[in-house]
Amino acid sequence: MNKLNTNKANDYVYKTKEVEIHVLGGLQLHKLESLRVTLSIEKLQKGKSVLNVLRQSVDLYNDNQVEKLVRKCAERLEIGTSIIRKALQEVTKALESYRFLLNEKQTENQKPYTKQLTSIEEKAAIKFLQSKNLLEKTNEYIGKSGVIGEHVNRLLMYLIFTSRKTNNPLHCISLGSSGVGKTHLQSKVAELIPAEDKVEITVLSANAFYYFNRTELQHKLILIEDLDGAESVLYPLRELQSKKRITKTVVHKDRKGTTKTIHLTVEGPVSVAGCTTQESIYEDNSNRSFLLYIDESEEQDRRIMNYQRTVSAGQVNEEEQYLSAEILRNVQRVLQPIKVINPYALHLSLPSSVFKPRRTNAHYLQFIEAITFYKQWQREKQYDKDTGEEYIETEIEDIEEANELITEVLLRKSDTITGACRNHLENLKKYLQENNQTTFTNTEIRRRLRIKQTTLQRYNKQLLTEGYIKKIKGERGQTYHFEIINVNEYQELKAQINTALQNCLSNINLTT
Repeated sequence: MNKLNTNKANDYVYKTKEVEIHVLGGLQLHKLESLRVTLSIEKLQKGKSVLNVLRQSVDLYNDNQVEKLVRKCAERLEIGTSIIRKALQEVTKALESYRFLLNEKQTENQKPYTKQLTSIEEKAAIKFLQSKNLLEKTNEYIGKSGVIGEHVNRLLMYLIFTSRKTNNPLHCISLGSSGVGKTHLQSKVAELIPAEDKVEITVLSANAFYYFNRTELQHKLILIEDLDGAESVLYPLRELQSKKRITKTVVHKDRKGTTKTIHLTVEGPVSVAGCTTQESIYEDNSNRSFLLYIDESEEQDRRIMNYQRTVSAGQVNEEEQYLSAEILRNVQRVLQPIKVINPYALHLSLPSSVFKPRRTNAHYLQFIEAITFYKQWQREKQYDKDTGEEYIETEIEDIEEANELITEVLLRKSDTITGACRNHLENLKKYLQENNQTTFTNTEIRRRLRIKQTTLQRYNKQLLTEGYIKKIKGERGQTYHFEIINVNEYQELKAQINTALQNCLSNINLTT
């Protein structure tokens, strides 16, 4: 029986008693409506090829082209038309079957890898989720997996990434100066999410999001390395965040040339995470997200540099890192979609100082739900009497843990200056306190805090506009001095937020 030999990727061979046909350059896998190939046809005599060879590109699905090739072979190779026609029909059928096989393999290879947990792995993950002080233990394992410092940010980020499995996912943006480790933190925490549940983006064209399959992004984590590199897709991303679906109407011509209007729809919900140094530029995205400010302190610098030295010395326990990351990934795999109801929601309110309270209030409630969702293996499942829908309820400890984690986020949301400017102001306060000063000059601060002149001018302009510092005339012949108006304003704001959150818990305790 004649067979197609596909051992060589770019030179398939089909051999009969009379001819030997080579398919040069392989097959086009995507255009299934045609079978265009380049053939090299040789006549055989007593099993050996004759020097006369015919090479021709042809669409084997085009009957006219095939008939011309048959006549040319009969004339050039001196072979009967019925013989060559039969050989071409056989090779067409063989190539067709092989192309279908290749397409099936390609489709299978393109499917996202989904790990099936063994019974031992599943039991270990469930046991982890049933642990006391689950959030504390989770944070410990995040640290063991190789995330250095950032104790609050890393747990916040992990819980935000976990919320992708809910119907109201949360989003986050990591902010900080260049080189402080925004992308590193995001990528390290993202390693704790199963590969099949995330989409990583470096650069994406404006329309790319509309060409995902309709449900391909549902409950996925979308990671953007730098928002500057994905500026063209920020609008559809915002729509996915808010409306949980995007639709684009395009004009399309079918095979007959008829123009039709079709709708490209991609369904959410999705959880989106990104990094940037430019907080003010991405305000529309920031409003929809938790803003996580990277720790730029000297203590964090020391922790990271010490870890780098430990890695270089080969003293890091890589097996412990891998096992810690694997258990957290398996934990994600055993979490199942379930509705969360917060019976205490009516007693929760935000401090009046928070900007854009409507959206921030929604984020606050969703974050509490995300913690409850993460603790689903510690909650009794209940059922709606009318619909029979399964759900779990938030407990007071979930709200307490949420308040503890979200204080810094709410504090930043209540601030009238940008995060970078706030960091500068707090460093400035610390410097003045250490040196028993109440006033300062630009020259002094540039030299002592090592800040560029243009950056310092930008900070001072914002601080003067918002009333955090004031300008004081120096003595005759000296430069202007500046003075901080209220050194304790940030602590007062934090105390106000803590009091508001504590009052919510007090009200809940009074009613229960």
